[in-house]
Amino acid sequence: MHDQPRPRRFLPSAPLRGKIRVPGDKSISHRALMLGALAVGETRASGLLEGEDVLATAAALRACGATIEKNGDTWSIHGVGVGGLLQPQGALDMGNSGTSTRLLMGLFASHAITAVLTGDASLSKRPMGRVIEPLSRMGATFTPSPGGKLPLTMEGLCPAVPIEYRLPVASAQVKSALLLAGLNTPGVTTVIEPVPTRDHSERMLRGFGAELDIEQLGDERIIRLHGEADLRPQTIEVPGDPSSAAFFLVAASIVEGSDLTIENVGLNPTRAGLVDVLRQMGADIAELDPRTVGGEPVADLRVRHARLSGIDADPAIAPSMIDEFPVLFVAAALAHGTTRTSGLEELRVKESDRIAAMAAALAATGAQVEETEDGLIVHGTGGTPLAGTGENAAVVTHLDHRIAMSMAVAGLASREGVAVDDTRPIATSFPTFAELLAGATGSPDAR
Repeated sequence: MHDQPRPRRFLPSAPLRGKIRVPGDKSISHRALMLGALAVGETRASGLLEGEDVLATAAALRACGATIEKNGDTWSIHGVGVGGLLQPQGALDMGNSGTSTRLLMGLFASHAITAVLTGDASLSKRPMGRVIEPLSRMGATFTPSPGGKLPLTMEGLCPAVPIEYRLPVASAQVKSALLLAGLNTPGVTTVIEPVPTRDHSERMLRGFGAELDIEQLGDERIIRLHGEADLRPQTIEVPGDPSSAAFFLVAASIVEGSDLTIENVGLNPTRAGLVDVLRQMGADIAELDPRTVGGEPVADLRVRHARLSGIDADPAIAPSMIDEFPVLFVAAALAHGTTRTSGLEELRVKESDRIAAMAAALAATGAQVEETEDGLIVHGTGGTPLAGTGENAAVVTHLDHRIAMSMAVAGLASREGVAVDDTRPIATSFPTFAELLAGATGSPDAR
């Protein structure tokens, strides 16, 4: 990122129209690089997200011996084989990426290497204990900063010890870290999920040839990975990221006259909760040309402006849209009636405390918001534009890309516009956000 903050005011918008294509899915991009680095031979990936988070994963894997190059629109990954990761020569900078950090901790845990992981100011505030605890049971050792945070030094164990681990809370990152550790661990590594979370790791592990058994017992999912695995290189087409599409789904829903098609969006049922919730609120979202790409369901989404109504969101939906709640709160602020959310404790330990950050940000635009321990209660304006932020005021994004983009969307449906204190973090997940927004609204300002 650039050293100086880049504030920007997002102004009231013309209707969003035409067709856009959002960047590749961040979760799938991380996993494609990691599993490609463990396969013997060349994995080719197209549509890979080229945000800073994914580039941090690529840099770390290169430091451990994988060859990763970009040729045109396709990335080529020559892997070292399961168990073949090399000792990195220096510290690995994870930037702002919690996904990179937690998944690589899993990958390294069953390799006989020592790694030092560092991150930016935001990432260094995020606790890593939920990954450290089970990986320590497998034999890895960790020396974190106080509070279980970065920077940390870890030493993997080979052979590691297979464990059975019941996740205390639903977390795709913890699940994925354990499964990645299990790849180079003899025996069966078992992860028990209290409720299903995004399943990109399971789908892709099977695609690369890992032996994986999944059993559903009531609400619980039991996932068993058989190590030591031999992974086969793959050709992967990464679908558009539903978390990136979310900003445009909400923007087109709240800006009058909008009719926008978002092409090639991944609609994995463990990720598509926002589409269901917006439809419950009255959003007009149609799925065009549904298809399967690389084992993932995909469609083009046509979204038109609609009258939204407040709802009581089912807390069970949270794992399938945990990253989309900040922009859902924006939709709720423009809806008719009250929206209540709960079961969102996970949002307090993201890039920022997203419950507190969005409560403060929306209040700064004139929205009526109540913060609870595990969610927000948002009293909508009934479609009346938000007031916006005053001339010398800006919402505080806390170096959180999703807060910045959510409040950018809020600015489109405001009277005076919404100023955000720093747009730099947007590049971590969605470097073309401003450009796509300008194109969809017909704005001359693509910055």
